[in-house]
Amino acid sequence: MKKSSPRQRRPAKTPRKDFYRLRLYIAGQTPNSIAAIANLKKICEDKLRGKYRIEVVDLLEKPQLAKGDQIIAIPTLVRRLPPPVKKIIGNLSKTENVIVGLDLQPLS
Repeated sequence: MKKSSPRQRRPAKTPRKDFYRLRLYIAGQTPNSIAAIANLKKICEDKLRGKYRIEVVDLLEKPQLAKGDQIIAIPTLVRRLPPPVKKIIGNLSKTENVIVGLDLQPLS
């Protein structure tokens, strides 16, 4: 009888350690919320092109989601992947602070 080899998975397009999963908590369409979304998109396109996913959570629509990430101020950005979890509070207008605070790696 022929032994079957273990099933092999196809490699992901982007290795998990190189992929950034970001969650941005906002409260409605306030100027700070709008600025945070725009600033985050720009930073991600500049530094993580194709290696990120942004989830925007509006706490006016889903307030129960704030508890899971212990959100106490908004806007707050949470880097969920790669570990460890990191957070930045504010509209993300200080690009260098965001890059350093979230340990974002520039494109290589």
